[in-house]
Amino acid sequence: MHRFIPPKIAQKIMTGVFWASGILTIVILLVIIGYVLLKGLPVVNFEFIFADPVNSGRSGGIFPFIMSSIYVTLIAVLVATPLGVGAAVYLSEYAGENRFVKLIRFGAETLSSIPSIVFGLFGLAFFVIYLGLGWSVLSGGLTLALMALPTILAASEVSIESINKSYAEGSLALGATKWQTIYKVVIPAALPGITTGVILGMGRAIAEAAAVLYTVGAALMIPTSIMDAARPLPLHLYILATEGLSMDNAWGTAAVLVLMILVITVVTNTLVDRYRKKMMGR
Repeated sequence: MHRFIPPKIAQKIMTGVFWASGILTIVILLVIIGYVLLKGLPVVNFEFIFADPVNSGRSGGIFPFIMSSIYVTLIAVLVATPLGVGAAVYLSEYAGENRFVKLIRFGAETLSSIPSIVFGLFGLAFFVIYLGLGWSVLSGGLTLALMALPTILAASEVSIESINKSYAEGSLALGATKWQTIYKVVIPAALPGITTGVILGMGRAIAEAAAVLYTVGAALMIPTSIMDAARPLPLHLYILATEGLSMDNAWGTAAVLVLMILVITVVTNTLVDRYRKKMMGR
């Protein structure tokens, strides 16, 4: 005889499982972030953030590395966002369903699962050596753009496809062209989801060390152009930790990196939430 669990009891059990999973995830996140901040914040002060490094980073500040991270991430986002959103629009609104579209989706899924060190080696071979860009902010930014592209594409495509089709149909019925409908109706309605994809891509780019290890160099000064070598925060953290230069500065660098990601995420989500409310007339 098969055992039968009453639906109400099964509902309570699964609700408890889902709540426990969510709480466990939050606890793990808070423990990791809390531990990093607990170890790193005592090192962080005005001088640490805004001063130049001394003795290859054993002492001094990390301001050049903060600026390097910002430059590399901006290039990655500026390159990957239009490509990812454009590809998502093409797949959702123009391509239909065929083998070519399936191949594009398969390629995007494959790219998202490739280890970051492989992107770094590709960036070294293609951008640094083949294109002659050298170890530079541009090489690192383009490499990170390739890493962020699948995330932005996938999030943008899901967001565009989730829009009520009546919006586009109403726009077309009023005489708007296909492009006008996409530009003025579809993309604004999908902007919150697209922004989420950009945030995820930016988060991966700004925190990546392996991909920039072979592409940006390890300069200690603030880059003055996109062709200069640089040292983003994750790479500086990797060098400090692996070479044993200064674990105190390593923890401080990790804390600053975590805070930067948190600030970017919170600010962007706040702006997206305000935009969503404005679109809904609240």
